[in-house]
Amino acid sequence: MAAAALTPWPASAADRTADASDPGPARTTALPPDHRVAAEIRSEFLHGWRGYTQVAWGYDEVRPVSGGRNDFFAPGRTFGLSIVEALDTLYVMGEDAEVARGCDWIEAHFDPAQDADVHVFEAVIRLVGGLLAGYLATGRKRLLDRCREFTDRLLPAFASPTGIPYTHVNLRTGAVSGSSVPLAEVGTNVMEFGLLTRLTGDRRYLDASMRAYRAAMARRTSLGLLGTSIDAETGRWTDPASVAPNPPVDSFYEYLWGGWALLGDRRLRDWYRSLTSAILKHQADTGTGHLWFRQVDPATGRQLGTSQSELASFYAGLLGKGGDPRHARAYYESWTAVLDRYPVLPEGIDYRTLAATDTGNQLRPEYVNSSFDLWRLTRDPYYKRTAYRYFTGMRDHLRVPGGYTIAADVTASPMRLGDLTPAYWFAENPKYLYLIFADSPRFDYRTGVLSTEGKILKGLRRPGR
Repeated sequence: MAAAALTPWPASAADRTADASDPGPARTTALPPDHRVAAEIRSEFLHGWRGYTQVAWGYDEVRPVSGGRNDFFAPGRTFGLSIVEALDTLYVMGEDAEVARGCDWIEAHFDPAQDADVHVFEAVIRLVGGLLAGYLATGRKRLLDRCREFTDRLLPAFASPTGIPYTHVNLRTGAVSGSSVPLAEVGTNVMEFGLLTRLTGDRRYLDASMRAYRAAMARRTSLGLLGTSIDAETGRWTDPASVAPNPPVDSFYEYLWGGWALLGDRRLRDWYRSLTSAILKHQADTGTGHLWFRQVDPATGRQLGTSQSELASFYAGLLGKGGDPRHARAYYESWTAVLDRYPVLPEGIDYRTLAATDTGNQLRPEYVNSSFDLWRLTRDPYYKRTAYRYFTGMRDHLRVPGGYTIAADVTASPMRLGDLTPAYWFAENPKYLYLIFADSPRFDYRTGVLSTEGKILKGLRRPGR
């Protein structure tokens, strides 16, 4: 079944007159010509990339302040995570020599059979997705072979009584652990596993993913809502609260629409629509003048909380892709109001006051992911202006001589920094920004589909093809 291409929707009257109501700082940020912004973004990405390659090449992550390294999955075990994450970003920016260098390292050193207990969710979105995107960008079959070998070692996690994957699996022994599973980890694999099935003809991957999705969807409440965490062995909710679109449930919903867009499975589309309708009905809160989503008891709809994670800001883009421009714009504007209050976004807020409840910043990409999604749909310059505001905040506050780093406290003056470039930074933030401003010939803006980790799983263009 053919998947749907991205369908732009026309700007509403409110969109066309957005300048009158845009929040101040995001509205007044001067916007240079697109080609100049794209060059700035590329330069800053390469600054971060050099910081990694010079002191941490082959390791998972770099500590750009101290010059140290970080093993993401297990102490003493490396998967070259930042290399895998960066491949398709390097590709769309035309850094072909660095792409080849990264592929050479993976083919020579990536070990899918290490004696390591890996987090299945992270392994799928980062390593499986990264290897798939690298293969699509280059056509180097050994990347696909490595991807398949690695994914085969994740499959024991899906052999639970319910089909819901355990959270961890040992790559060498197949031993599993972690039966209380956050909702996001149940379904955030259908895009990668579905594509791997399509590329190899092996249905085990997609079948495992769809079995897990069916298990979760069978446990909706009478209000049509889902809980937060579920037991992989019994199928009972271990945390029944409905906290969408916050983590740890966020990308469960994202992959329903993404799976439909990539694979054309109408079941995923229909599940997305029914769950979104229930979330908007029972969790939407506009009492502050902005659209937010409260946490509720999924059986009664009773309010449980008013926290909002920065990771939830992706939901504006998802609502847009799902065909709801009004709520997409409203939720994006809510997060833009937060961006206008802080130099860079804090990790979490109480949406009643916009006060930071977690003052750190982990170089998160979700806000600018929505900028990219909504700009693709509308071509409204508002999303370019706000994306540029995000970029300048990141550049002005989180850049260090060794690359880019997380912040410990965005409310402190001067800002108190941490010491880590998360590998996802190479996959996401600069890629979304660059694609907004660069009009890259290596990406199909009409049909392209990206994963939750920013991996381009459809729409990469190779020269001469």
